[in-house]
Amino acid sequence: MTKITFFKKNGVYYGFKETGHTGYADEGADIICSALSAMSMLIINAVEVSYASDIKYSIDESTTNITVICKSALNEFCKDDKKNFAISGLFYAYYLQLVDMMEDYYDFIQVEDIEKEVYDV
Repeated sequence: MTKITFFKKNGVYYGFKETGHTGYADEGADIICSALSAMSMLIINAVEVSYASDIKYSIDESTTNITVICKSALNEFCKDDKKNFAISGLFYAYYLQLVDMMEDYYDFIQVEDIEKEVYDV
């Protein structure tokens, strides 16, 4: 099972951590794992390129654990309200997408969101 924990501060989403293997299918044929990877990279690329913001992430190739943190989602680190809203919205949209997926794939993914102080990856 893959566990995805979304981080928020004062209700504003700014990052997530994915741990574990979904176990849905063999490596290379696991559509859930592929979807998670694609959506994670979409967020990373969108923040870096479309919103020209710094995003920190780490990907452990041996465990496939992924941690993504973007301080620019929070007003205390970036004073551009539109950028804060857009970046946080991407994280929140990913959260909602996974909650929706969890209805069909509850044996393979677990999603939660927690209030957590910002840290560096």
